[in-house]
Amino acid sequence: MIKFDSVTKAYNKVLALNNVNLEIHKGEFLSVVGQSGAGKSTMMSLIIGEERPDEGQILIDDIDIAAIRAKDIPYLRRKIGVVFQDIKLLPMRTAFENIAFALEVSGEKPSMIQKEVPKILEMVGLEEKSKAFPHEMSGGERQRVAIARALAHKPVLLLADEPTGNLDSINAWEIIQLLLKINKAGTTVILATHAKDIVNSVKKRVITLENGEVVYDQEKGKYVL
Repeated sequence: MIKFDSVTKAYNKVLALNNVNLEIHKGEFLSVVGQSGAGKSTMMSLIIGEERPDEGQILIDDIDIAAIRAKDIPYLRRKIGVVFQDIKLLPMRTAFENIAFALEVSGEKPSMIQKEVPKILEMVGLEEKSKAFPHEMSGGERQRVAIARALAHKPVLLLADEPTGNLDSINAWEIIQLLLKINKAGTTVILATHAKDIVNSVKKRVITLENGEVVYDQEKGKYVL
């Protein structure tokens, strides 16, 4: 589904990724681990077309995303859901409205939005919080809304960049369980994380980055640094 072919990316002559070769298959759950500055966030930015590689190709379903015109990148991103550590919900909108907004900006019909948003809220276990504002929810609940918003377009790929970084261990594990549930339903999930216990418990494929290079690639891996 995703192929990094000899990908190099540098910022001010400092290598963020160095000649990375990697294949991620449809339906996989992949954890990407590494110290701060190892290249995890750069990898995520390249996948969504936010950054372009200096060398090499990144293919998603055989499409070279570096060659995509800037005006077509929003269409690419509709196939990719993204969840961040800092959540980025709209503070003056309810859980329902935050999810609905993702559909509104892409021109979906109001009737479709009213039908689909409750289904998405049910998927993430927040049916009773549809009218709650972000400040009325716990950190774990806010992150669930962020995941629900990322799922609004039924993406084939979900990127989760340190989604548990600001959560306690109980809420963090609930978020991971939700990501596993989404993966089991067929969505490819890429999780970038520092959470050693989570990675070891999930027992899925693990990629370890160090100084912008893939130093470990384990099928049922552990957090190795």
